[in-house]
Amino acid sequence: MGERAKLEVADIVCTHRAELEATHWVTLEQRRVLSAMALCRTAALGGHLDVCRSCHLERSSYNSCRNRHCPKCQALAQERWIAARAEKLLPVGHFHAVFTVPSELRSLAQRAPRAVYDALFHAASETLQELGRTRVDATLGITMVLHTWTRELHHHPHVHAIVTAGGLTDSGWKPMSLKYLFPVDVMGEMLRGKMQTRLRELHRAGELPETNASLERLMQQLEEHDSWVVYVKKAFRHAEHVLKYLGRYTHRVAISNSRLVSIDHDRVMFRTKNGKVITLESVEFLRRFVQHVLPKGFQKIRHYGLYASAANDSLQQAHTLLHSSDSDEIRDNIDRMRTWQTALKELTGRDVNVCPKCGGQVEHQPLASQARAPPEARRAA
Repeated sequence: MGERAKLEVADIVCTHRAELEATHWVTLEQRRVLSAMALCRTAALGGHLDVCRSCHLERSSYNSCRNRHCPKCQALAQERWIAARAEKLLPVGHFHAVFTVPSELRSLAQRAPRAVYDALFHAASETLQELGRTRVDATLGITMVLHTWTRELHHHPHVHAIVTAGGLTDSGWKPMSLKYLFPVDVMGEMLRGKMQTRLRELHRAGELPETNASLERLMQQLEEHDSWVVYVKKAFRHAEHVLKYLGRYTHRVAISNSRLVSIDHDRVMFRTKNGKVITLESVEFLRRFVQHVLPKGFQKIRHYGLYASAANDSLQQAHTLLHSSDSDEIRDNIDRMRTWQTALKELTGRDVNVCPKCGGQVEHQPLASQARAPPEARRAA
C-alpha cells in the first residue's frame, strides 16, 4: 500500500531491540508493539497479489499490523475515524484546550499509567462540564485525546480537548462567544483539585503503587507547585475545520517516519521543532519511544457531554436545533472513507484498482501469511 518510506522506525526496532531489552525493563505490551512494528507490511502478515488483467503486471502488497502505535498504520485509521465522527459533530465553533500533567506527577504516571491517565481524563472532563453547567447553564460537547510525548520523545502527558462553543439547555441551544471559553487560571485550579481527589480515590482502591506517606508528600508538592497548565487556543468557526484539525491529533504516534533524518549505526537523527534536529543513541531512541506505549485496551480518545455515547438523544436534539448547510455538507462526504481503497485514494491519489502501468483493471488475490522471524535489519546510511 504505497511506496515504502526511505527511513522507518521499524528499521531501528529490528536492529536494536535486543540491546534495548538487555539493558532496560520492557513491559509485555511494549514488546508486543515492537514485534508488530517489525512485521508490519512484510510477507509475515500476508497480503494481496495485485494482478493487472491487461498487461499482467504483478505486485505484492503486504498487510499492515494495525497497531495503534505503529507510524505506518495511522493515516487510514485516522480518515475512517474522521468520517465516523462527521455524523456526530455539531455545526458550531469549537475551542481547543490543552490540559497538562505537572512534572511532579510524571514519575507516578510512568509507574501507574492507566490510573494516572484515567485520572487526567476524569479531572479535565469534569472541569469543562462543571464550568459549562455553572457559567453557561448548558451541556457542552467535548472530545478528548491523550498524548504523552514531546517532539523530543520525552514523557509529557497531556490531553487535547475540543469543546463546543455553546451547549444544549432545557430551552434550546445556547451559543458562546468564539473569543472566550473559560478563565485558564480557574480551569487550572479546578484541574488540580479534581486530580488530587481522584488520585486519593485510586490510592484507596489500591490502584497506585504509593505508600500513604509518599502519596501525601506528592499531594503536598502538587498543592504548593503552580504548574497546572491549561492552554486554550483560538476557536474554530466551522465544523469542517474542527474535523481536519482534530484528525491531526487522534491517531498521531510519538514519532512519524517522516521526521527521521538519518539512521547511522548506533545513532538516530530526527526533526523536532522549528527545523531543529537532535541525535540520540539508537537504544535511547527506542527507550523513549516505548515509554509512550499505552496500556492494553486503554482508550486514548474519549467523548463527554453531548458527544458521549450515552447522549445520543440530546445530541440529535442539538443537531435538529442547529440544522444548517454545514451539517448537510459534512454528511454528504461521509461515504468517501468507507473502505481502505477509497481512503487511500483520497489521501494519496493512488487507485489500487487501476494498473499504474497500463491503466487496466487490477485483481487482488490473497497471499498467505508466512510464518517467519521479523525481517533482517535494514540500515540506512
